[in-house]
Amino acid sequence: MTPVPPPRWTDEEFAADADIARANFVETRMQEPLEQYLDRFEEFRLTVEELIEGTVDLTQLADQAVELLTRSPDMLTSIRYLASPPISEDDLKELADTRLSARQLTAEEGAGAQRVIETVMLGLDRNRFPWVSEDREPTDAERAAAVISTAALIATQKVQTARRNESKTEQEDQIAQYLVIQGFTQVATRAVSNLSDAPAPGEFCRESMFGSRKADLIVRLWDGRVMPIECKVSNSSTNSVKRLNNDAAVKATVWLSEFGKLGVVPTAALSGVFKVHNLASAQGQGLTIIWAHNLDALGQFLDATNPN
Repeated sequence: MTPVPPPRWTDEEFAADADIARANFVETRMQEPLEQYLDRFEEFRLTVEELIEGTVDLTQLADQAVELLTRSPDMLTSIRYLASPPISEDDLKELADTRLSARQLTAEEGAGAQRVIETVMLGLDRNRFPWVSEDREPTDAERAAAVISTAALIATQKVQTARRNESKTEQEDQIAQYLVIQGFTQVATRAVSNLSDAPAPGEFCRESMFGSRKADLIVRLWDGRVMPIECKVSNSSTNSVKRLNNDAAVKATVWLSEFGKLGVVPTAALSGVFKVHNLASAQGQGLTIIWAHNLDALGQFLDATNPN
């Protein structure tokens, strides 16, 4: 029996679905509560204020390095954001040649903590903290502006990161719940090095290695083929190239090479903003496109793979 081919879309169909996905993104984005940002802003406003006042306008930052860096995650974040651009934790560990654990920062009389402060101060934002390089006391206005601008930077980044993570998790949950409704059973996560390692027909697992690349979900179709699914949420057409073409489509090519065209159906479940030519390009590389707003198309394909 010839396997049922997965859905394939014309440019016109891609355009119609892309418009719906974008409209859904805009509606969701505009309805997001401001409270999340305001809560994070107030949290870090207090921390940054404590940092500046407690170190006498940053002049005693090095003297208090160990105590400040080990006080709380929020204080460590605030110190990282003294630099411009802010220094990520991963970069800071490399640049300062230390881990950011309390044990490492306090070892050797705080040598690691001192290197962290030195690294941050080398990149200190002179626009937000002009008094440091000018070796003077800040005015009240400068101090207030530094606190507000730094807290705003941190809060904005925290909210954006949380929004990306929440959107992707929500989409994975949505797909998993839909699979259950379609009669599939969720099973334990596993590494799939060959098709015999995959879930049985009618089963799926989440966040698993599929060959050399990780898949958000791995579904075993009723006819025995395996459908690795990548969940992709994009907030711009530029971002969509990275998530769709440079990630999901590349994974599809790798999976087809590793497992064969007859054994796998690489799939991406999409929501957000995508351009038609990028969608068509990804589909041309063997990636099946499913929209989060139209999971019935996935359901129809799943049903079609069931010989019963």
